[in-house]
Amino acid sequence: MRVWVEAARPRTLAAAVAPVLVGTAAADRLIPWRFAAALIVALALQVGVNYANDYYDGVRGIDTAERVGPRRAVATGLVAPARMRAAMLAAFTVAGIAGLSLAAAVGWELLLVGLACLAAAVGYSGGPRPYASAGLGELFVFVCFGLIATVGSAYVQAERIPAVAVAAAVPMGLLITAILVANNARDIATDAAAGKRTLAVRLGRRRTGVLYVALVAGAFAWVPVIALLARSPAPLLALLALPIAVRPCRLLASPAQGAPLLPALAATARLVLVFGLLLSAGLLLS
Repeated sequence: MRVWVEAARPRTLAAAVAPVLVGTAAADRLIPWRFAAALIVALALQVGVNYANDYYDGVRGIDTAERVGPRRAVATGLVAPARMRAAMLAAFTVAGIAGLSLAAAVGWELLLVGLACLAAAVGYSGGPRPYASAGLGELFVFVCFGLIATVGSAYVQAERIPAVAVAAAVPMGLLITAILVANNARDIATDAAAGKRTLAVRLGRRRTGVLYVALVAGAFAWVPVIALLARSPAPLLALLALPIAVRPCRLLASPAQGAPLLPALAATARLVLVFGLLLSAGLLLS
């Protein structure tokens, strides 16, 4: 069981939880079972993406012994490729079942959105031309795990798209994208050697650090816009998360490479969760 939990990459699950909390808080009502279903969809998709990445990067030889991040189950032989593929499909099936229940209750337009996100989740590392290797992974994360997850969580509650939910989706997308940037910055050398041309590989270490800081700074700079749309200063509570951003920003802005960047991923995930909790509280108070 431990290897499956490890392969699910628990540190990245904040990227699934936080936008659902924020989107739900941005709605003008709460239907508990819909919140639970949206959370299941987000978590199952995140776990499915992580299993897919473990599987595809393992069978393609991208994850090697030289990799400095957390160990990968397929690459290290802890899990057979066929079992990881089955686990990936199981996670996506759970997401699909929860998504179908929401579509039946809210509207079948959600089914189209869900299918698009599922295709994007598989295409990140899988298929003949994985777009993570084309430098487009960050765009996928911003749109699917930031914008769609936040706005969608509000939509399943309110059955409309509140303007404040759209505004709140922007900093969530930026910070969740920063998680991927921190991960890829650490893996620049090994990804480049394996032929995986992530955005970090294309930008290089220094410019990847600049991108990371810009994403985090942009998220905090956007908070007053949310407060303006909410017509309340309460969403400004999210600014209290700023001290948590200092350490990972310093790490990514430094010339450090490889293993010294390991703490940045966990620190960014913690930032996403705290920021999301504070923003959710602010939206509820407003």
